[in-house]
Amino acid sequence: MVTELLAFIFVLIPLGKTDYDWNYINNNLLADLAMTSLFVQWISLLSMIALCGVQRILHNNITVGVVSYFTILLITYLVSEFMWWISYSFLGIDSTSQYQLFLSRNLLVSAIISAIILRYFYIQYQWKNKTKALTAIQIQALQARIRPHFLFNSMNTIASLIRFQPDKAEQVVEDFADLFRASLTNSKQTTLQKELILCKQYVNIEKLRFSNRLQIIWDIDKVPQDACLPPLSLQPLLENAIYHGIQPLEKGGIINIIGYLQDKYITITIINPISSKLQKYGNNIAQKNIQQRLQFFYSSPAKLTILQSQNTYKVSLYFPYILC
Repeated sequence: MVTELLAFIFVLIPLGKTDYDWNYINNNLLADLAMTSLFVQWISLLSMIALCGVQRILHNNITVGVVSYFTILLITYLVSEFMWWISYSFLGIDSTSQYQLFLSRNLLVSAIISAIILRYFYIQYQWKNKTKALTAIQIQALQARIRPHFLFNSMNTIASLIRFQPDKAEQVVEDFADLFRASLTNSKQTTLQKELILCKQYVNIEKLRFSNRLQIIWDIDKVPQDACLPPLSLQPLLENAIYHGIQPLEKGGIINIIGYLQDKYITITIINPISSKLQKYGNNIAQKNIQQRLQFFYSSPAKLTILQSQNTYKVSLYFPYILC
């Protein structure tokens, strides 16, 4: 696109013209545009091929930038010489007086455009690195974040079970250890099966505290368990559903977890009841974090959507089906 725009500019400003001759431009527009497009596209394509080679050989940012800049100028010079040789030798165009103007203009334009494009690539590279670093920090913050109230409630639950139900207390300790292990891991990806197991372990702990007030309906049989996703993508959403949805309700409620696969995209929806008096559903830190991680993790579109009504709260994960 950029090179074609340059071709239009070159055609509208003919070489060696000090004023606009619209009759000349109208009569020769198509022919000039075709030749100029061929010329600048060859420079563009050869430059991209050369830059790919430079990228594989060099890794230092400053060295790559300098080498890339002069590589583009060298390719511009060689293509210009080649095009001038073709026009002079085969087409019989004798305009040696314009050779220096032709060559200098091409090099000047190439120098300016190359500097702008390489600067753009450098800024984009810095932005991507900054985004990666910020995302990594957010992942670590989310994985290291287990609500203090959940920690204390779980310890109290374990203490109450030790004397009368030691087997159940042991199971709670194991589930609790798995949750902490998941929060401290440095793994960048996990399977949906492991994420669901983690969610069920979390639910088992909370069920001991809420008893019949907490009911979970799992409708995820149609979802491939080997799908790849960022760790701790579902558990924080389920934790929000229990903390903001079930806990404030005196009689508790039912949380529906629904999943399906359609057109190689997976949708997992968590629906929980909320009190009609609830004005704000938390501060959405975990949801914003998960949304950013989905966008960073997948190259295809992935998103987190929220739909809140008077009595229900629905959050959905939408992401491509990728094997781990």
